[in-house]
Amino acid sequence: MGRTKSDLFTPQQNKLASFAKALGHPARIAILEHLIRKGTCVCGDIVDELPLSQATISQHLKAMKEAGIVQGEVDGVYRCYCVDEATCKSFGNTLNDLFKKLNTCC
Repeated sequence: MGRTKSDLFTPQQNKLASFAKALGHPARIAILEHLIRKGTCVCGDIVDELPLSQATISQHLKAMKEAGIVQGEVDGVYRCYCVDEATCKSFGNTLNDLFKKLNTCC
């Protein structure tokens, strides 16, 4: 089996890139902001808040869940989502560490 390009980078670099990619759409930022404001909410609540269809929001939530940004669970016919605080704090710390290197190199 061939080597993928991601194998050339550290696990931390790959994880940071994956997280950044999962936030790389303005709708996902808006969804994250909504979840932070509300705590836990149902997907339908997000649909009422944002000018996007339920299917579109579900796709964004799926990508965010795969990256570990949000957690979701099924409650009957509803899916409830919340921010994975530990993962988001870890991402924030990693990002801060990355940008702190600017102060030391320039």
